Amino acid sequence: MPKPFQYRSGSVIYFQGDAAEKIFIVQSGKVNLSYQDTETGEDVHDLVQPGEFFGVKSALGRYPREENAIAIQDAAIMAFTVPEFEALAQANTRIILKMLKVFSNQLRRIHHQVTNLLEKTEEVPPETGLFNVGEYYLKNKRYFQAKYVFSRYLTYHPSGRHAAQAAKNLELSESQASRMPQSISRSSEPVKPSSIPSAAAFSDRGPQEQLGDTAKAYYDAVSMISQEKYQQAYLSFKKIVDANEDQEYVAKSSYEIGRCLYLLNKYDDCIKYFTGMITKYPRHPDLGNGLYFMGQSYEKLGRKDQAATFYKKILTMTTDEDDAINLKAKRALKALMGE
Repeated sequence: MPKPFQYRSGSVIYFQGDAAEKIFIVQSGKVNLSYQDTETGEDVHDLVQPGEFFGVKSALGRYPREENAIAIQDAAIMAFTVPEFEALAQANTRIILKMLKVFSNQLRRIHHQVTNLLEKTEEVPPETGLFNVGEYYLKNKRYFQAKYVFSRYLTYHPSGRHAAQAAKNLELSESQASRMPQSISRSSEPVKPSSIPSAAAFSDRGPQEQLGDTAKAYYDAVSMISQEKYQQAYLSFKKIVDANEDQEYVAKSSYEIGRCLYLLNKYDDCIKYFTGMITKYPRHPDLGNGLYFMGQSYEKLGRKDQAATFYKKILTMTTDEDDAINLKAKRALKALMGE
């Protein structure tokens, strides 16, 4: 028999990549489906309203979910197994006609996108500025800042042109940072934006690769985190997001805002914020880390079942058991279960 579920506003119904076993029909409330457009790379949001269904394609096709589904109002939803939904559709031709219309529109859109993609050349996102700032910190013996920047580089550009050297620099930064007394690491003043040199200052690359004001502000805020100045960092990252001038750093700062909220012990705000970030950036490079902080926040609030759900989700996102976030989720889940 179909099962009724109640979801609070902001609750995640399923994540992109989850196994697809159910088909859902909205009885009341609203659900947002978010995914990335294959042609433009932009985030797309589809609104599902009462009387409409979602999760059909992946469930019938038996492949992982292609989008995140999040309730944006308190919602009552009926969940059907595939056989249950097929029986319902056979008894109601209106549902079959609606499915055919939706699938036909989606196929036309996909055909258009694929045609356009074949006519375009792929652009490589900028990464040199990020690597050079890490080297700047390393050369100036600011090992905690260097460690953080190189870890960010490997997160956003794991196969980048500087990935091998960034991995070596990260290892060196971690080694040097571990030898520094905590009093030294926390007393150093963060680098001011005006004091961060451009890429040309320590490489032979042209002025077109110099860091902009937004990038400088971002790395200054990163330095504040290393000094445990979480409120100042939060305000700086928020200013970058509000200015909305450089989309790369807007996306990066969006993640850092949620992290700052957790470090400020604002666990409810952290959960709410990362839920919104997942909706806006369903393929954010730091999605796993965001889910981890949501799990940690639920754990701090004493909601262990929900915390476990997020840790388990992280473990389904990668097959690399040595992946850093995978290991963190495993340890957290093991501690949570008391094993």
